[in-house]
Amino acid sequence: MKDRSMFWVAFTTLILVLVTLVASMDFAFKWVFFLTILGQTFLIVMVLRVLKSDYTTQKTFDDFYEDYPIGRNS
Repeated sequence: MKDRSMFWVAFTTLILVLVTLVASMDFAFKWVFFLTILGQTFLIVMVLRVLKSDYTTQKTFDDFYEDYPIGRNS
């Protein structure tokens, strides 16, 4: 998941933050609307890419957090 799907997460986040900045700086409505539609489209693409990514893990819900596994002492 770290190779291609994280790119989509970062790119979509950048677009949606840009929408917030453009809207707060009183840009023309057409630019805010265009970026909003673009952001929503990329949000759908991002979700599909993340869900279809070939990511596997040995972690379970018993492991709690990935960096501090409390379920196992390994």
